[in-house]
Amino acid sequence: MTVSQTSPQKPDKGLLDKLPSVGNPVRRWWEGLGKPVKLTITIAFLIFLVILPLLNPPGISTDSAGLQFSNVLAECARTGLIALGLNVVVGLAGLLDLGYVGFFAVGAYVVALLSSPDSELALRWSWLACVPIAMVVTALSGLLLGLPTLRLRGDYLAIVTLGFGEIVRLLADNIGPLKGQTGFARVAFPVVGTSDSRPFGFFSNANNAKPFTSGLAWYWLIIVLILLMLWAVSNLEHSRVGRAWIALREDEDAAEIMGVSTFKYKLWAFAIGAAIGGLSGALMAGQVQFVNNQKFDVVTSMLFLSAVVLGGQGNKLGVLLGAFLIVYIPSRFTVIAEWKFLIFGVALIVLMLFRPQGLIPARHRLLGADLPKDATIDYEPDEEVDGVPPTNREAL
Repeated sequence: MTVSQTSPQKPDKGLLDKLPSVGNPVRRWWEGLGKPVKLTITIAFLIFLVILPLLNPPGISTDSAGLQFSNVLAECARTGLIALGLNVVVGLAGLLDLGYVGFFAVGAYVVALLSSPDSELALRWSWLACVPIAMVVTALSGLLLGLPTLRLRGDYLAIVTLGFGEIVRLLADNIGPLKGQTGFARVAFPVVGTSDSRPFGFFSNANNAKPFTSGLAWYWLIIVLILLMLWAVSNLEHSRVGRAWIALREDEDAAEIMGVSTFKYKLWAFAIGAAIGGLSGALMAGQVQFVNNQKFDVVTSMLFLSAVVLGGQGNKLGVLLGAFLIVYIPSRFTVIAEWKFLIFGVALIVLMLFRPQGLIPARHRLLGADLPKDATIDYEPDEEVDGVPPTNREAL
C-alpha cells in the first residue's frame, strides 16, 4: 500500500494550528527510547505513585488545606477509573454519553442494597461478593439503555443518555426502598488487617492511624484496579473490537459500508464502559460506607466528561491526567473550590479553541485521517487493511 498526495503543497495553517503541541514532543521522546529504558522509567513512576501518599511532599500535599492527602489521591484514582470507563464510550467509540453518572449510581446502589443493614433486602453480603454483581448489573443496564437508543447519533444520543442519568437520580429520590436523601449507612467494606489499633481493618473509614490510613488502603487498591483496566482496555484497543470502535468514532457511515457491525460494537462499548462505571460506584460505596442520592446529579456527570475531554479523548493516560486535574486542583487550592465548575467550563472552552484533541491526544487514528483531503491511497488488490477485506473495500 502506498500513500500519495496529489497536491505537493501543504494547506496553510491558521494561527491556532501553529501553537506548540504539549503531548507530541513528550511522545516523540518516549518513542525514541529503548524497551529497557521504558520499562525502568515505568516501574520507577509506578513506585513513585505508590509511595506518594507516604512521602506527603510539602507544596503538593493537601494536608495544609485541611484534606488528608491520601484521601484526595484515592478520590483522584477513583475518578481516573471512571474516566477510563467513560473513555471507552466517548473516546474510543465516539458515543457522546452525558449520563454516565447513572452507571456510577447503579454500582453504588447495588452494593448498598446487598450489604447495608438499612436495606430492606437484609442480605448483609460482604463487599467483595457485591462488586462483581454490581459490575454485571451495570453492564446489563448499559445493554438495556443501548438496545433501543444506539441507533441514534450525535446530539440525539447525548440527550437520551442525559435523560438516563436523570431517571436514575429521580428513581433514587422517589422509590421508597432506595431511601432518597436518607440513604444507606454502614455499607460493607473489605475487612483486612484487623488489630487492636484497627479493630475494623485498614479499609474502614474509622481508620485514621497514620501513615496506613483508610485513604491509603483504598488508593493502593484502586491503583491496582486501574493497572488491570489499562491492561484490559489496551488489549481491547488493539483487537478487532478496538479497531471497530476507532472506525466508528472517525466515520460511522464509512465503517458500516466497510462491513463493521456498528450497532454490535456500540453495545460492546456501552456494556464495558457501564461495567467500569459500576466498579467505580462500588468502590465509592465501600470507601464512604454511605450511599444516598446526593452524588449522582448531572453536574457530576459533566465533571466526569470534562476529565475525558480535558485529558484527551481516546488516550488512556490523557484521561487519567484529566481526572487528576479535575479532583486535585479544587482540593489543593480550596479558595477556588466553589468556582471549580466555572473554571473548568472556561478551561474547556479555551481547550476547544486551541487544542480540541485534549492535552494528550489519541494515538490511534484511522488510516489517512491526518492526510490532506486531496491525498489518495493506493492499495494492493489482495491487501487487507485494518482488518477490512478487499471485497468490502470495493463497495466504496
